[in-house]
Amino acid sequence: MSDVLLLDSGPLGLITQPQRSHEVIAITDWLKDCLHAGARVLVPAIVYYEIKRELLRANKVIGIARLDAFVNAAPDRYVALTDDALRFGAELWAQSRRVGRPTADATALDIDVLLAAQALRLGRSPIVATTNPKHLAQFVPAQLWTDIAPSTFDQP
Repeated sequence: MSDVLLLDSGPLGLITQPQRSHEVIAITDWLKDCLHAGARVLVPAIVYYEIKRELLRANKVIGIARLDAFVNAAPDRYVALTDDALRFGAELWAQSRRVGRPTADATALDIDVLLAAQALRLGRSPIVATTNPKHLAQFVPAQLWTDIAPSTFDQP
């Protein structure tokens, strides 16, 4: 059983969305339930980068404020991108290509392998909540956020 929940860009983008759609309300309720059950919710630096760059490009000031508030709401929620994770990400990138399962175009930054490297370097059996588990699941436990039951994190 894991107590660590890493957010990929899909769920993080929804959680920090200022507009209150049905999906935003659903993920907000799910996240509250996960936190209540004892999940330690983390935001990998590479995911923060992916969300923030688009908010900055679009000049979405409220979205930027919500993203930063969420990341700063709990101590140690933000997982820095270390040199070790970058080196390990390069290994994952090469490995996935050697076996014919690349996660992005060869010229892309490939955020998925960097997210996987950050998750694996935590050493605490994390679960990655995502909207597209296909690429991540070859490296690390990753599921659609809607398929992760908050009870997964129930503390004994």
